[in-house]
Amino acid sequence: MSLHSATLAPMPAARPQLLLLLALLPACASMQDIDRRVNRTVRDRSETLGGGAASPTLRSTLTTSSPTQYDKRPASNNPGPDELTYRGADPSRDVFTRLESYFAEGTTQGVAHRFDLQDILRVSQDTAREYRTAEEDYLLTAIRLLIEQHRWGPRFFDDVTTSVNADAMNGDYSTALNVINELRATQRLPYGGELEARLITTAVNQLTEIVGEQYTQSSQLVLGASVPLLRNAGLVAQEDIIQAERDTVYAARDFENFRRRFFVDIASDYFALIARQAAIRNQAERLKSVALFYEQTKALVEAGRQPPFEARNIEQNVLSSRNDLINSQEAYILSLDQFKVRLGIPVETQIVLLPMSLDFQDPDVSVTEAAELALLYRLDFQNERDRVDDARRQIEIARNRLLPDLNLTARATLNTDENKSESGLAFKADQTDYAGSITFGLPLDREIERLELRQSLVQLERQIRQAEQFRDNLILEARQSVREIDRARFSVRLQEQTVKINELRLEEIQIKRAEVDAQKRLDAENELLQARNALDAAVRDLRIAILEYLVRTGQLRVSDEGRLRALRGMDLRVEAIEDAPMTNSPSPANPPQSDENNTESPDSTQPGPQESAQPR
Repeated sequence: MSLHSATLAPMPAARPQLLLLLALLPACASMQDIDRRVNRTVRDRSETLGGGAASPTLRSTLTTSSPTQYDKRPASNNPGPDELTYRGADPSRDVFTRLESYFAEGTTQGVAHRFDLQDILRVSQDTAREYRTAEEDYLLTAIRLLIEQHRWGPRFFDDVTTSVNADAMNGDYSTALNVINELRATQRLPYGGELEARLITTAVNQLTEIVGEQYTQSSQLVLGASVPLLRNAGLVAQEDIIQAERDTVYAARDFENFRRRFFVDIASDYFALIARQAAIRNQAERLKSVALFYEQTKALVEAGRQPPFEARNIEQNVLSSRNDLINSQEAYILSLDQFKVRLGIPVETQIVLLPMSLDFQDPDVSVTEAAELALLYRLDFQNERDRVDDARRQIEIARNRLLPDLNLTARATLNTDENKSESGLAFKADQTDYAGSITFGLPLDREIERLELRQSLVQLERQIRQAEQFRDNLILEARQSVREIDRARFSVRLQEQTVKINELRLEEIQIKRAEVDAQKRLDAENELLQARNALDAAVRDLRIAILEYLVRTGQLRVSDEGRLRALRGMDLRVEAIEDAPMTNSPSPANPPQSDENNTESPDSTQPGPQESAQPR
């Protein structure tokens, strides 16, 4: 064979089968298409729940790259004590004014964002970290389902291998370019096994001139199947997709159950803050009353009608009341900041909570009826019951794995004529190869499988006990919620009467102030304050108790905007509570000069406390 080196032979024109391969290559799905599929899956699963269940959607993702993400040694900022500066405060500074300013920042309606209950519920579903995490848990479950569904659909793969061969011949080299394209398609079978089709195209082109054909091409179409007949055969082969589908239903229930519980938690936090506002207002009103009483007593002391110690006792009570008011304001500020953190609102954002009432009649239900409703409607209990079926299915799978292996395989290979460079995809029937086999595997070692079967039996017993315990706790919660409503309603009525009694008692004392001991007046002020705070707490507890009843019996329904949806027969009223805006009181708490040494008490020139906007 004569050789003429260094003469390149041109590659032939593109073959039709190569164009077919390119056409069959699956296009990369865009992220927008992925988002649409995930959102559609979530929406479909939520709709199967009924009751207007909400379905979250994927939101825009954050930037996934950072200039420092590959740094092996991230920089630290940890200066030494010589580099840090500590500035001491003046001990004689106006502390009371600073404390007042802290509270004013969270109550000044003109410069802060105003939020009522409806606004809070809407914001909680948009920025709250807990809510976003619950959404993501649901969406991630849906993504796992789509991954599993894709595994059960037809899957295409294409591998292109390019190589250059150089063979030494009589001191010279014959070089050739080899291109092998393998296009594969696989499909899982519903009862076990897999089908596979492979189209293998091999093209060889000589890079140096030789005597004979410069380009050769051949193709093979391989069709194969592998089917289990005993072990891993039947519905057990679909375990992954079955569990993925069921997990998505569980996730839909969990998300809807979370939305209802989250609604109650946010509403409870809101009403607790409103109750704190009311307590601050009650304390401010008491401080005004005690300060006025002090001024009256001081005048009587100066007129010689009462002994000086009476004024000192009242003065001490005024100072104590001011301290209690400051402590209540600080507790409110801290609670409000914690509430902003839970809502996902920046802590430095100034907000004002506007009081709203969420009123509806008490439910007419017995403890037995409440338990029956909970067993019927609670979505988390439905998940527990269905997970018992999951455990039973695992036992069937474990038993199937004890069977012997019996697998059937078959393959057919269609070939083309490799001596014809323009053969295309013309397969020759007389060059088709067939192969088939059946493999039987004796179950000589199934010790692990038997242990796994016992393990699955134990897991079933555990799951049943867990479901039974969940059921019992659910009944306890439902029964307790009914009793809590009655207790809260009784407390409201009792505290209303207590407030009236203490108001009348204080009025009588104020009318007979000359004949009544000062301590009795102060005791009456304290008891009225406690009664008003107790009434506000009782009203809060009643609202929360009814919401707890609804969520514990599975009857709470929340709209997409986070609002409570009224049930048939429920007289739901959500109304804003009008009240006077917060204003600075005209220094009612200024402590007087001491009668003995004629010196002012600390902070004697500070302004008085502010009132809260929350009504009783």
